[in-house]
Amino acid sequence: MTSTRDGQKKRSAVITGAGSGLGRDIALGLAAKGYRVFGTAMSLDEIADLKKASGGAVNLSQCDITNEAAVKAWAGEVTIQNEGRIDLLISNAGILTPGPLEVLSLNALRHEFEVNVFGALAVVNSFLPALRRARGRIVQISTMTATLPFPFNGPSGASKAAFDALAAVYRAELKPFGIDVVLAVAGNMRTGGPAKTAAALKRVAEQMTPEQRELYGKAFNTFATTLNNMQGSGLDSVSAANRVIELSEQVPAPSRGAVGADAEEILRLVREKSDAELDAIRLQVVGLE
Repeated sequence: MTSTRDGQKKRSAVITGAGSGLGRDIALGLAAKGYRVFGTAMSLDEIADLKKASGGAVNLSQCDITNEAAVKAWAGEVTIQNEGRIDLLISNAGILTPGPLEVLSLNALRHEFEVNVFGALAVVNSFLPALRRARGRIVQISTMTATLPFPFNGPSGASKAAFDALAAVYRAELKPFGIDVVLAVAGNMRTGGPAKTAAALKRVAEQMTPEQRELYGKAFNTFATTLNNMQGSGLDSVSAANRVIELSEQVPAPSRGAVGADAEEILRLVREKSDAELDAIRLQVVGLE
């Protein structure tokens, strides 16, 4: 924490992917609660925008989280500015690569894992010394498709599921140091992601060969339409951010919490239904049955 004029300690928070969408609203929400907020953004415009919107309370940097050296350098700078301590790390940055697994290139899948798994690992590990000093908390933004993966959305579900497993390991390994690890399981959100998703869906459809289009075109178009509608009617960005902040401050720390009613429902179904029932549900959810 950082000292203020009245002698109290100001809590510090770090958020990846804070330049837009959910990350931006989390950053603004934490700043409004008195946190000193740091984070990553994709562009200088995003950095300037959030600095102005937060009245200078949010300090963003351009940092590619798949570049481990850059992540370590950024974490070092942020840690120094906070007297070697970080109270809260929200690992939010992530990408979505939709499409039939047979159609997507392995390079596209590898990139999804580079961002959603290895990039997130680099961030967490780089801030662990500062989190240990503060006995802080890590909040990983996950997704309901990590527990119930949808067809044509395999890379996202698989990469998020991989980090969910790592989060469980972190929770056990970091418990002796007083560091909590929380999964914020997101459902559909109106956070800026839907426009990016729609563009990605359109790009995949356009890149299919005639043979691939014959095999998957109709089903993929149905999936794309359904997913766009789901995201467009999802939880608004500010409400989603407020829920993440709630999970970030909840005492005692939950191991996981849903962000949105649809995520809560999916978590319930996974607990209660058989594999055969879940196979039917995953098709129904995306309009394929």
